[in-house]
Amino acid sequence: MPALTVAPGGVATTTLTVRNDLDIVEAYTLEVVGDCAAWTTVEPARVSLYPGTSETVTVRLAPPRSPAARAGEFPLGIRILPTERPELVTVPETTVTVTPFHELQAALAPRRRRGWLRGRYRTSVRNLGNTPGTVVLTPGQAGEELRFRATPERLRLEPGESGELRLQARARKLIWFGKPASWPFEVTVGPEQAATGKGADGEASAATGTGAPDAKGAGDGRDAKDAKDGKGSGSTGRAASTEVPTPLQQPLLDGEFIQLPIFPKWLLALLAALLALLLAWFALVRPAVRSSAKQAAEQAVAQQSATPAASAAAPGGAPSAASGGNPGNPGGQGKPGGGQPSTGGHAVGPGLAEPGTGRQSSATIDVQTASGASSTGNYQVPHGKVFDITDIVVANFQGDQGLLTITAGKQTITTIALETFRNQDYHWVTPIQVPEDQAVTAAVTCESPGTPASGKQAEACHELLNISGALSDIKQGN
Repeated sequence: MPALTVAPGGVATTTLTVRNDLDIVEAYTLEVVGDCAAWTTVEPARVSLYPGTSETVTVRLAPPRSPAARAGEFPLGIRILPTERPELVTVPETTVTVTPFHELQAALAPRRRRGWLRGRYRTSVRNLGNTPGTVVLTPGQAGEELRFRATPERLRLEPGESGELRLQARARKLIWFGKPASWPFEVTVGPEQAATGKGADGEASAATGTGAPDAKGAGDGRDAKDAKDGKGSGSTGRAASTEVPTPLQQPLLDGEFIQLPIFPKWLLALLAALLALLLAWFALVRPAVRSSAKQAAEQAVAQQSATPAASAAAPGGAPSAASGGNPGNPGGQGKPGGGQPSTGGHAVGPGLAEPGTGRQSSATIDVQTASGASSTGNYQVPHGKVFDITDIVVANFQGDQGLLTITAGKQTITTIALETFRNQDYHWVTPIQVPEDQAVTAAVTCESPGTPASGKQAEACHELLNISGALSDIKQGN
């Protein structure tokens, strides 16, 4: 048989003549062998011949247009098997050339992207051809607003293999204000070097026989003369024209990049509204606020001017409480009844002290109280003495929480919440007199110990009370 060339998707035919050179009626079965057997047929596949007769069969080659029909040269054989004399089998052979073709399947995802400056896309490519190839992307745009970059730049694919290339579309400049802009583009997917397949038409003749030219080759024991007289079987072949399909065009993919402005339209409207509010503030609101502030300041100055006059009208013997440790609570006010020291009630008159016997004296009362408990500390005036109290200083250096009550004899000076101060002092112009054998008492109810400067919470409340004044002898005769 002659050599054949066939294009995938096309059809090539050739003929083969089978001749019976035997002296008996013989049936021959024709079977295709070789790499082309999957897409090659013989019609008819079985013939019966009388001695000395022949019949022509058609060999049809129709490789599919798919990666399964690889390009290249492949052997083709037709096995001719006699039914009565199977030992006389013969296999005429030839070479079939399958021409290459290139076909790509591609898809762009997503088709549309939104962004300020760039958009990224994925291009899926599959090689549907029958030969390896290198695939490249060729983006194109009507204008020059976009620049493109493919990663990787080229992709090699075997027949039937799939791959992916990444495409980036980047705008040449930003859009600061306005509406979004739409930039359509196209991407051509194709081989790096286009290749086209050519079909071949051929015509030739060849002869093979199930019986050889000599008696030994025929295998029937006859001499060369019998073979020359035509006793045996043989075949001849002739190639027909090949049909070549038209190559497919390269895939063309449509894409779009929608470029968004940096500052959208609604933001401009918002900025305009804020600017209008700012102008309204300076034009309308600010003058009114300044006028109100000026009026309030004038009223405050007037009230401060009236305060000294009211103080001058108060009784001269009223005690004054100075806030040494708690500016926000100048009177030492805490819980009910707390803060303002009292001077009336059971104060002893100044006539009890012997003139000229008084001397300055002070005492400290240290009170430590467990959490949730109450305790007292006191200073008792010696027998035959009178203590004129002019100053009291209270220290809550741990920041304890609870209640402190200070009494002088039978008189309650103040009751104050511990959490309202750290240091508190009281001063009197008219002393508080405590007679002999009576005491100045500090009673503490501890709710929660505080945290001193060491940073560790104390186990008990701890308060110090310092009292000072004049300690005098009792006037004789009283």
